[in-house]
Amino acid sequence: MKFELKTEKENYSKSFLQFIGIFFFITLIIILCDVALKLGIISRNYKIEYGCRLLSVEKSKPNFKKLSRLSNLKSKQQIWEFCRDSIK
Repeated sequence: MKFELKTEKENYSKSFLQFIGIFFFITLIIILCDVALKLGIISRNYKIEYGCRLLSVEKSKPNFKKLSRLSNLKSKQQIWEFCRDSIK
């Protein structure tokens, strides 16, 4: 006959590994969300800069509309001033 005893060390090691796994997973999610937000900001700034450069070459109504949506500015004068500051 064999007698097997389960020790508490196995339970502690399993719960510790689960804790480490959950902590790693949550940390990974937070890092990926931060990267996604920063890439969104970089993309928006690039779109604004590109729109301002297009506007300096071609002063068309669609360019003003795109910049108006991106920068939340309504008048053409405000968009011009914004583009002058951002292109410098």
